[in-house]
Amino acid sequence: MTFRQFAIYNVIRNKRTYAAYFLSSAFSVLVFFVYALFIFHPGVNEGVTKQIAVEGMKVAEYIIYVFSFLFILYSVSAFLKTRHREFGILMMHGMSRRQLNSLVFLENMLIGFSAVVVGIGFGIVFAKVFLMLGAHIMHFVDLPFYLSWKPLILTLVAFFVLFLVISMMTPLFIRSSKLIDLLKGTTKPRKEPKASVIVSLLTAVALVMAYYLSVTTTTNNIGQRLLMVVPLTIVTTYFLFSQLSIFVIRLLKRKQNFYLRSTNMITLSDLAYKMKDNARMFFLVSIVSTVAFCAIGSFAAMKSMDKQFAKEFPFAINYVSEPGDQAFHQHLQTIEQDLKAKHLSYKKLSLTTKVQDSGKTKIPVTLISVKDYNRFAQVLGFSPLKVRDNEAYVVPTSIDGAKELKKHPISSTTLEPSGKALKIAGVTNLVLYKYFDSSSLVVSGTVFNQLQSHVNKNNPYPTTPVTFVGYKVKDWKATDGIGAALSKNIRAQFKKNPETSLPYKYTSAGEEYKLSEQMYSIMFFIALLIGAVFFIAAGSFLYFRLYADLERDQHHYRAITKIGLTNKELNRTVTIQLSLLFFVPILVAVIHSAFAFVALQSLFAVSIFSATLWVLLFFVAIQIIYFFLIRFLYLKHLKEGIVS
Repeated sequence: MTFRQFAIYNVIRNKRTYAAYFLSSAFSVLVFFVYALFIFHPGVNEGVTKQIAVEGMKVAEYIIYVFSFLFILYSVSAFLKTRHREFGILMMHGMSRRQLNSLVFLENMLIGFSAVVVGIGFGIVFAKVFLMLGAHIMHFVDLPFYLSWKPLILTLVAFFVLFLVISMMTPLFIRSSKLIDLLKGTTKPRKEPKASVIVSLLTAVALVMAYYLSVTTTTNNIGQRLLMVVPLTIVTTYFLFSQLSIFVIRLLKRKQNFYLRSTNMITLSDLAYKMKDNARMFFLVSIVSTVAFCAIGSFAAMKSMDKQFAKEFPFAINYVSEPGDQAFHQHLQTIEQDLKAKHLSYKKLSLTTKVQDSGKTKIPVTLISVKDYNRFAQVLGFSPLKVRDNEAYVVPTSIDGAKELKKHPISSTTLEPSGKALKIAGVTNLVLYKYFDSSSLVVSGTVFNQLQSHVNKNNPYPTTPVTFVGYKVKDWKATDGIGAALSKNIRAQFKKNPETSLPYKYTSAGEEYKLSEQMYSIMFFIALLIGAVFFIAAGSFLYFRLYADLERDQHHYRAITKIGLTNKELNRTVTIQLSLLFFVPILVAVIHSAFAFVALQSLFAVSIFSATLWVLLFFVAIQIIYFFLIRFLYLKHLKEGIVS
């Protein structure tokens, strides 16, 4: 047998231990290749949203590559630690340190190259499927099958270099000054796990504090809270597994009635060691899973924004005519012709505003007559207002703006140059048009007729009186493409000179929705694949840790069965331990994610509970299926070792 054949045989012999690591690496390669497939596809480089998709996927490539490097580095170091005894025996039989390093290098390169070949192979075979699926999720026109050498070479070179660098680093993980340390391997006697009471209590307090900060997050402080909560959660998660879990197990051991019941003594005694030994792995699984859940859940929630859009755009078509708009009637005629061409029925409303300045802030204030406001409110299903001559109601430009105005109400304002003092009676729930230059005030008909518009020339962006025309369309999503010529003119003018604008504004809710939905769909697709890589890697950590301890567990349970442990009790003990090992990290990740989603809710005017709940339930369901599969295989191999 040649040295190379010996390395190949070693990989085959340890295939059960390497299986999840190999599949996870191959999946990372596959996802990297799929991103590259989209990046270099000519059909994905046309249009603004598609260019954003390409840039997003480039960022995703970097994330996956860095994560793959760290994941493979950690996995390789963990694998090599479990093989110390094997390496010691090989050195006793005459293998030199240099030959041992070469053996490990060859094994890692063999696994790495195989993972690259399998990942790229699956990517090529299912390229058309991935292109169709990605185009459907991201709302692109069907992408034709296109496979160039660029994604192939990029993926091959990137991961070949990655595995080469890690393989060259492997000697660092097996350095040992004494042969006896290698021969002892993982059979060294383990000290009884201990936990600091102070650290455990501080961990519990810090975790509660992190959750409290998440629950009390608002739109204004979400950035600040993010910087506080994320590091605090990461640190407390580590101590949760390394200290607090051991502390809880020790408390359970002190309860004699519980500890001595059935097989609890065996379960808890072994569980304490497993929690201590696997604390780092549990920490990684929890954090990686949390990132996966949050990434996918966030963009899944953003995709369900129909209700929020309907509130932000009560009118499907919005036209704002400013002074100098000579094509006003022609533009309205174009809009109405487009609506008729699509067989869309509509209700048309219009109003004219006036402008004065706020006495305190000197900011322009748009004024609306209560008569005009009530006409709009009646059509949109809102309650009419009654406004006295010394009162005004604020009409916000967004749902979030309405929330803030209600939390921090303005008591009064004075208009200039008229000097008219108005008491602010409240904030309306109706958002007339989100792209008005400023919040509007609804005033009485008498006040509106008395006041004259005043445009402050000193303001670099002066607000002018406008005529607003709204078209209410029941099937508002179908208005995409209505008034396309107007939108095209606005974009062309902005591209030509961003400093100047046309004397009108035009917005189609259908077009805005399509663009937003496509943007969120792109981010969702990117997050979905990254989340899948993270989640599968988390499963790989669990699988490896389980099979790394298999030999020790076989010796352990073989001894216990000799003193009377029945097959039923063995199944029960192992199932409880596996359940805790599999579901405690995932449960922690689910709880972390749930509180993260509570914080995320502050950014939405509508509930995101349903969308995020489905994401979490989906991942939990996958974990349950994975648990039963691994439980079946693990019990089978465990019993084979006990019998032999």
